[in-house]
Amino acid sequence: MIWLVWRQHRQQVLFALLGLAALAAFMIPTGIQMHAAFDRAGLDDCVPAAAQVDYLRANPNSNVAPFGADPSDPVTAQVSACQEQAGLYAGRLGLYGTVGILLWFLPLLAGIFWGAPLVAREVEHGTHRLVWTQGVTRRRWALVKFSLVGGGLVLVAACYSVLMTWWRAPLDQAAAQRFQFLLFDLIGIVPIAYTLFAFALGTFAGALTRKTQVAGAITLVGFTAARLGVEFLARSHYLAPLRRTYPILVTKLPNPISGDWLLSSGVYSAQGARVAGGTFTQFVFGGCPPPPAGAQCLAQYGGITSYTMEVFQPAERFWLFQGIETALFTAVAVGLLLAAVRWARRLT
Repeated sequence: MIWLVWRQHRQQVLFALLGLAALAAFMIPTGIQMHAAFDRAGLDDCVPAAAQVDYLRANPNSNVAPFGADPSDPVTAQVSACQEQAGLYAGRLGLYGTVGILLWFLPLLAGIFWGAPLVAREVEHGTHRLVWTQGVTRRRWALVKFSLVGGGLVLVAACYSVLMTWWRAPLDQAAAQRFQFLLFDLIGIVPIAYTLFAFALGTFAGALTRKTQVAGAITLVGFTAARLGVEFLARSHYLAPLRRTYPILVTKLPNPISGDWLLSSGVYSAQGARVAGGTFTQFVFGGCPPPPAGAQCLAQYGGITSYTMEVFQPAERFWLFQGIETALFTAVAVGLLLAAVRWARRLT
């Protein structure tokens, strides 16, 4: 049975290895270049240290200092210089990161080209009956095929995930945006779970419909809907977000390279009523300049008694969120594979 599975899927294995090799041929030299440029700019030392600085805790109640960060503060000046260098680095090599985002749908290929045909093509060609006449039970036939093909895909996905995480590391550290849309999905351990989920969805759809093209279409729609649903509706609620408030007039602002995931922000009156703002509102990051320059700003947003509130997920939760999402998609994938085994046993 193992030899038969290898004979049936060796061409797919070859294509997967060639694709992985092509990615490695691009990512390894460009990744070495990005890592070297990151080290030459001194970001390897300054970014981790600067990301830990909490401007608000350093001066939570200032309302008389000049607008923006105080350049006379050595810590503030150091963070500002590091932020500037990180911005230049991300702008210079950010094109590589844009290219990497194009791989967002890569796990989907596992579902369409590996999962969907796994059972459906056997049924369409009638080859499954030949296997059953050789003393192989339907359950064993399904379990061996699913475990061997799925295990091979997980191994390929793990290699891809390690490569992508290493390749993007300097860009993610400089831009501090690992939580952001599309970027969270590319690195860490979640690509492995996405690949397994796509494969399981395609396999189940193939066993259910017995049509390869129909199963591929179901996989495309289902995978995209699940990924976008988690992206926009579920991920931000894995854990209760934190909140921070600070006066509308501040000297030291939230650290822009801390890596926190800002969910929403706004200006509130002294009574707690929302005055202005919205998701990813940027103007409240700077608040209002002190009077007289900021008199109109203060009047618009309720005066000096107003305050800014931000709702966010802290940067240190990144790997915890990765683990939660990986467990979620893996659990669904296991359920789909078990259901596919059950449907495969009903084939005639």
